[in-house]
This record gives sequence, structure tokens and C-alpha cells, in this order.
Amino acid sequence: MNKTTKILLSSFLIFISIMVLLSQSAKQRAFAAKPGDTEFLDKRISMVKNQIAERGIRDHRVIEAMKSVPRHKFVPEKYLTRAYDDNPLPIGYGQTISQPYIVAYMTEVLNLNKNSTVLEVGTGSGYQAAILSPIVKKVYTVEIIPELAKSATARLKDLGYHNVEAGIGDGYYGWNEHAPFDAIIVTAAAGHIPPPLLEQLKNNGRMVIPVGGAFMVQNLILISKDKDGAITTRNLIPVRFVPLTGRHD
Repeated sequence: MNKTTKILLSSFLIFISIMVLLSQSAKQRAFAAKPGDTEFLDKRISMVKNQIAERGIRDHRVIEAMKSVPRHKFVPEKYLTRAYDDNPLPIGYGQTISQPYIVAYMTEVLNLNKNSTVLEVGTGSGYQAAILSPIVKKVYTVEIIPELAKSATARLKDLGYHNVEAGIGDGYYGWNEHAPFDAIIVTAAAGHIPPPLLEQLKNNGRMVIPVGGAFMVQNLILISKDKDGAITTRNLIPVRFVPLTGRHD
């Protein structure tokens, strides 16, 4: 190898080293701009302690699910640092991911167990379905916005929530193919309680649903069906949800 070749080779290696260092530096800067897994875990533990347990949620299965599900995986990237805040966040298409406490509260009042089959109306980002997943036997979740349904399906699969089945459809009419359900959770506000959902609720089942006008304060209602199919309702707390949309409108 002559002197000129050695100089050229040396210069090339120096150039490659500089480019690698610059690339690593860029990656480090990008990573530094976002919280790491440890920081997200700390935020999640703090969320459960301050927003969930201290507000009266006692079901240990709900608390463990809220601790284990990475909420930051279910919000748009621009809201990543706010994923564990005490409020709902936009997820696109005029929809939101609910406030953590409301997710926990609605899950707890359903009185679920490992043999429960649950219908969720309004998949959104998939977060509520992910919370239900480790608590129950099977979750069916239906979303009317195709883009959200498709992204939530992929997200839930990637994160390993294999007992969740998501579909595209008008949740007002439930999912009759898989009915009846031990519990139904509706994560959008209806002007009234949809009769198809009442029909698809098992005897001894429970449904929780926000009822009221669009973009107004609504009532969160717990519906219970006894062993003979008789219905009782109970107002729980005031809430504010995006409206339930579909053909019934």
C-alpha cells in the first residue's frame, strides 16, 4: 500500500468515525427529549397513588392494571410527557383518552372477575380495553371511527393484550355476535340508554354509561340487571364525555 493510499484510507476512516459520533449524538439528543421507561414508571406509580388510590379506588385488580398498563403508549407523541396527567387528552378525530381516575372508577363499578366477558363501546386509543384485559376473560371493543379502530387493534396486539378483540362498528347497537355480556362499558355520552345494549347485557350483569347532552356535563349511570332480567339504574357522578355517534343520531 503506497503512501497516498494510506492517507486516503486514514482520512476515510476519520470521516466515518465523525459521522458515527454525530449520529450517536443525534440519537442521544432525541432520546433525551423524551422521558425514559424509568421516568414513565415513576409517573405511573405516582398517578396510581395520587389520582387513583387516594380518591377511593380499592379494587386491587383495578389498581394493579392501572400500574401495569403503559398509558404513554396510548397517547399521541406530542402529548407523551402529559400521558399521566390528571385529565383527558386528545387522540385525534375529535376523541379523547379519558382521565385516569374515570377509567379506574368505571372499571371498578362493574365488579368484574376473571371469568367476565366485557363489551366496550368506544375503543378510542385502546387504553380502557388494555386496563380491562388483565382483569377479565375476554374484552370485545367496538369503535365507529375506522382509523382509530385499526390503530388501536395494532397497538393492543403489539403490547400483548391478546384477549381483546376490536371491531369497527356503531357501538349503539353493541356487538350482537358475541352477546350476551357480563358487563358493558360505554366511553362516550349517549342521549339515552341504548336498548340494544340492555338486550345484550346478561342477567346479573352491569353496564356503566355516561348519559346526557353532547359537550355538557352528563350523569354516569350504573345499570344493573338482576337474575330475572329486571333493570335498575343509579346515578353515580357527573362526567364529561365526547358524544356517542352513529346512525341513531
